[in-house]
Amino acid sequence: MTDLFQALAHPVRRAVLKKLRSGPLSAGELAAEFPVSKPTMSRHFATLKDAGLIQAERIGTTIRYRLNVSVAEEAMSALMSILGAGKSQAHENEREKEQEQEKE
Repeated sequence: MTDLFQALAHPVRRAVLKKLRSGPLSAGELAAEFPVSKPTMSRHFATLKDAGLIQAERIGTTIRYRLNVSVAEEAMSALMSILGAGKSQAHENEREKEQEQEKE
């Protein structure tokens, strides 16, 4: 799970995922969208692949990337669970505080 959140930590990688939501794209198509070198993009792709967020398919000399929706959904669910749990606890603490004040 740490790899997943580290992969999501960089804005370029998040933008790559956003672009892949509409369908598979080649490495060249994706790289053309960002003002970084091809080796830098290659490292971003590797990080996303290692986290399981994207899948690569080689077609001749072209590599096409696609979003791994199940892993992306799992990441969102985990994040919402973390944030939701914190929010619920804060809300619960606030409600208990209000109840104590009403008793006084």
